[in-house]
Amino acid sequence: QVQLMEAGGGAVQAGESLTLSCLASGSIFRIAAMAWYRQAPGQQRDFVARVSMTGSTDYSDSVKGRFTVSRDDAKNAAYLQMDSLKPEDSAVYYCALEAMGLWGRGTLVTVSS
Repeated sequence: QVQLMEAGGGAVQAGESLTLSCLASGSIFRIAAMAWYRQAPGQQRDFVARVSMTGSTDYSDSVKGRFTVSRDDAKNAAYLQMDSLKPEDSAVYYCALEAMGLWGRGTLVTVSS
């Protein structure tokens, strides 16, 4: 089965940066897009960013201008560069193959003020 594994989360102070990675293992024939979502305690899982097979990107308004999503198909990987982090960015971040309804295990990002 296809597995998505996130890494790179951690605890940082407001204004600092982190880069998350998502590596796909197992068999993947075609990926239409890879996306990042996040979920804070007691909250629903919200869309953060998406990168298509062609490299086009989409961002939620809350992260636009601060986050950058990219992909490396040779490595079956996606990345989320997060700059100027804010406390409200604190959440468990998940990568996803939306078309397949597949999610990674998540990686925790905690931003303190």
